[in-house]
Amino acid sequence: MRSRLRRLVLGATALFTAASALPAVAAPHQGRAEQHPSRDGMSAVIRYTEYGIPHILAKNYADLGFGTGWAQAADEVCTLADGFVTLRGERSRYFGADAAAGGELSSARTNLASDLYFRGVRESRTVEKLLAEPAPTGPSREVRAMMRGWAAGYNAWLQQRKITDPACAGASWIRPVTALDVVARGLAIASISGEGRFVDTITAAQPPTGPATASGTRSPGSSGSARTPDAKAVAKAAEELWGDPGMGSNAVAFRGDTTANGRGLLLGNPHYPWQGGRRFWQSQQTIPGELNVSGGSLLGTPAISMGFNAHVAWSHTVSTGVPANLHQLTLDPADPTTYLVDGKPERMTKRTVRVAVKDGTPVTRTQWWTRYGPVVTSLNSQVPLPWTAKTAYALHDPNAANLRFADTSLGFSKARSTGDIMASLDRHQGIPWVNTLAADRAGHSLFTQSQVLPRITDELAERCSTELGRTTYPASGIAVLDGSRGDCALGSDPDAVAPGIFGPARMPTLKDAPYAENSNGPAWMTNADRPITGYERVFGTVGTPLGLRTRGGIEDVAAMAERGGLTVRDLQRQQFANRVPAGDLAAGDVARACAALTGGTATGSDGKTVDVSEACGVLKAWDRTMDTGSRGALLFDRFWRKLEQAVPQDRLWKVPFSAADPVRTPNTLNTDAPGFTGALADAVAELRAAGIALDAPLGAHQFVVRGGERLPVPGGAGRLGVWNVIEPTWDAAAGGYSEVPFGSSHLQAVGWDDSRCPVARTLLTYSQSSNPKSPHFADQTRLFSGEKWVSSRFCEKDILSSPKLRVVRVHEHRNR
Repeated sequence: MRSRLRRLVLGATALFTAASALPAVAAPHQGRAEQHPSRDGMSAVIRYTEYGIPHILAKNYADLGFGTGWAQAADEVCTLADGFVTLRGERSRYFGADAAAGGELSSARTNLASDLYFRGVRESRTVEKLLAEPAPTGPSREVRAMMRGWAAGYNAWLQQRKITDPACAGASWIRPVTALDVVARGLAIASISGEGRFVDTITAAQPPTGPATASGTRSPGSSGSARTPDAKAVAKAAEELWGDPGMGSNAVAFRGDTTANGRGLLLGNPHYPWQGGRRFWQSQQTIPGELNVSGGSLLGTPAISMGFNAHVAWSHTVSTGVPANLHQLTLDPADPTTYLVDGKPERMTKRTVRVAVKDGTPVTRTQWWTRYGPVVTSLNSQVPLPWTAKTAYALHDPNAANLRFADTSLGFSKARSTGDIMASLDRHQGIPWVNTLAADRAGHSLFTQSQVLPRITDELAERCSTELGRTTYPASGIAVLDGSRGDCALGSDPDAVAPGIFGPARMPTLKDAPYAENSNGPAWMTNADRPITGYERVFGTVGTPLGLRTRGGIEDVAAMAERGGLTVRDLQRQQFANRVPAGDLAAGDVARACAALTGGTATGSDGKTVDVSEACGVLKAWDRTMDTGSRGALLFDRFWRKLEQAVPQDRLWKVPFSAADPVRTPNTLNTDAPGFTGALADAVAELRAAGIALDAPLGAHQFVVRGGERLPVPGGAGRLGVWNVIEPTWDAAAGGYSEVPFGSSHLQAVGWDDSRCPVARTLLTYSQSSNPKSPHFADQTRLFSGEKWVSSRFCEKDILSSPKLRVVRVHEHRNR
């Protein structure tokens, strides 16, 4: 097959080179140099099909990276350039120190905090040190070539094209990049859930001041006064920190005996931001005889992140693993920047970072680093971890040294089976904060939580947890270890590629189950009939309540697997079923309790009486979906959000959770709970104040505007259990929900038949380009609004037959 593919593609290349001069397929503004490319630089052929999806054809990995960098710049130059400003630590210089940092590559609240962190990473030469490591610890030769090529392709686009996106046209902060910038972006993505969440406290942490007393504490009123962190508050903050909805996903893989033709099926539904640097971008990458893969890449990365080829498909879901831990330091009484390990003093490393500021004096700050990682002084603004004269806390994030993600993904791209997916995971061990689900042509299914986590075993936590850690680890999975003891080091597994992380043998994995499903729940309930147990607490919980999206997902896919005869069309239906598990569980109870209210009224949280009688019938008639035409969906959504705020989870249901029946419990809404009627009154009052009818169709008030066109958006909140997650912004003054900042993103439904081509349907919900002047700014968003899909053009015959085929040969201009 590979030799046949090579003949097809090489023949096509000659056709495309000649065709690039023809007006019918030439790119807009195509110059003479592009029609007569240089022979001594990098180059690639890009075939664009419907919806601006590029099929990148190259002769080697460097050229493939070049074509990818070029094509990403063409669609997303402003977003990419903004990210490189972040990585250079120059946001304060161009946008102001106090402005919001955006959150694409870290959780920094301000540009100054972001700059202090990323400039510190750059000046410490962290990336260069990691690049010096041989594979598999460092990047492979192929990935290095792709990164080098990506930078060259991005730069070539900047040199040869004019920026039309009003977001950055004419901006002074857009500059060429180096391969080092591309590598730094990959490292930032890998550590975004570890050090990336702690940027504010890493850059703000300072030692206590004031004279020390005989007892070792600082004088009263100094920052070194003794304070003990609240263990329960720390545990709760940790749970919220790694349980927030900043990224999420659903995915399901079906085994061949559940499908119509005995081959596997995979549905991927990642939930990511709709704007900024965490957007996905679609492409097909082909090196004849070597690589042929389609899918979505995170912007600024050269490899496919989630995708499929002729043999296997894979997707990721954000896992429950806690990707970092804390070490509690015992400090030298005479010097709070020196800590003790087995009684021996070690000085902290002092990083002094200087950041240029727009229209102001440069800011110089110091960061403090230890053998474990940076000193931190809080989990969030409400939960401090005080740096006193006696104690400090250091954060350990193994992904801050993980450049293996790209190689793991490239291994997936070349895989021919779920076994090859596992082999890439085992060899490279580079997946930072997600699970992997896969299915293949032969009918195999796979789930694995093979990710880079600190090697916190339950035994180590029991032996080495501090008093604080004894509460935080069982409650939230974040370990607080005694940093003063050498025997509390994380240690090594014999099959791990790096010290301090788990090896492949310890990863929660389920092979060849009839279905494997994950909706950001613990590995335990990947399949209700084959629960996974025996893993360490840091991976997640066992036997604990499941989220509504996990419960609804398992109900749906288990029924699908039992029914059997599944096809790609069934996956498409599941994606847009828009079923509301919370509605199925509770809407009937709400309607009955509403109808029983005396006088049809309820008292809101503000003490005002509200006539809710109309709501009773609306909720009773609601179809329990979040389709754009659903009447009552908006009312239930607003009610449910208020109910969860008013009623604690342990009082929300009459039938409690049972580990023996985790998918169906808890159930039966507790309509007697204080706060229930107030939530109903508040929801009704809110809609009426906004001039929204209680039975208004969802799509009239959940929408996005693209080029002046108002597009209704299907789907609903994850807290409702909806598979097709959409988390829009509530703006009553603007008509209800408006812009969607987060939700379903790069969708793929993949199977195989007896041909050589995968049967794949894809959809990029927010479309391929952020440029409002691009024809591909909203075209797939219109499809998403109408719950329609794109038929993937994977094989050469399908690419060549596209009525929208446009061919561009891209290349470097080299100075002679």
